[in-house]
Amino acid sequence: MFVDEADIHVAAGHGGRGCLSFRREKFIPRGGPDGGDGGHGGSVYLSARANLNTLLNFRFQKLFVAGRGGHGEGSNRKGKDGTSIELEVPIGTVVYERREEDELVQIADLTEDRQRVLVAKGGLGGHGNAEFATSTNRAPRRTQPGLPGEEKDLRLHLKLLADVGLVGFPNAGKSTLISRISAAKPKIADYPFTTLVPNLGVVGLSDGRSFVVADVPGLIEGAHEGHGLGHRFLSHLERTKVLVHLVDVSSLSGRDPVSDYDVIRRELELFPGRDSSGERLAEKPVIAVANKVDALDDPDRLARLRAHVERADVPFYAVSAATGQGLDALLEAAWRQVETSRVRAAAPPHDSIAE
Repeated sequence: MFVDEADIHVAAGHGGRGCLSFRREKFIPRGGPDGGDGGHGGSVYLSARANLNTLLNFRFQKLFVAGRGGHGEGSNRKGKDGTSIELEVPIGTVVYERREEDELVQIADLTEDRQRVLVAKGGLGGHGNAEFATSTNRAPRRTQPGLPGEEKDLRLHLKLLADVGLVGFPNAGKSTLISRISAAKPKIADYPFTTLVPNLGVVGLSDGRSFVVADVPGLIEGAHEGHGLGHRFLSHLERTKVLVHLVDVSSLSGRDPVSDYDVIRRELELFPGRDSSGERLAEKPVIAVANKVDALDDPDRLARLRAHVERADVPFYAVSAATGQGLDALLEAAWRQVETSRVRAAAPPHDSIAE
């Protein structure tokens, strides 16, 4: 089951208290203080793992508590440190802390395998009385309690890491396309909202080239406001480098392809989310694709969409995901856009040099 959002509560361990103790040995009546320090409380960490693709593990278990530190003991024995816990999450997980008035503040973004972040720090152990001995106070009776560990309410939100995002109305043919160009096997059927969760696939091209494509569930008008779970679906596109916008040009949908194209473009423009570089969805490169040309019964539908898209200076391709017609050219175009974005991201920032 694909779960892309979860609310959890994490609690780090409290530190152990310091010990009040004095050395007592035969023939040493004033042995001095020997109370040990308390152990530190365990911490809570999140760690990204490439083998995970869902937050399902956090759907039923919501509370995670690290071990508390042991109390100090005599003979200057320090208490045992509490056991830390490490929670594994998929790569692409964004971590938010819920603060006052339900405000969500981002505290981490796990984008690399084995990336590890501290989300709740364990409390320090308190000092035993041995720590307070001075030249003027050789028998201190002072100790410290351990400090409390941090407790936080967290929201985990998974945003898929993909190079190419497929967008379009329900039944535009996105699932058929991703199943055709990759090894992904999404559910395919002739009714709207067949796809209810995003699917990822790896597209392999010649010369060892490859990129990751995401099939996002179909969008509808009002998606940016959450209609049809659109807000959550759109958030999966934030990390993509290029969007492939599929439009059904057959008459089977009963809709106008030009209108379909404009509606989805408007939803992308209205979505407020941004990626780590500050880029909005509407600013990402787009490739427009007329799909189902094998079922085209009115050539004017294709011609009007082509003219409309090309007036906006957007690359346009006509394909059939079912038969494979035109897919090679489309994949090469997507690769060029992905590679351009990768080069741009890897380039060092441009610093102007005063002459």
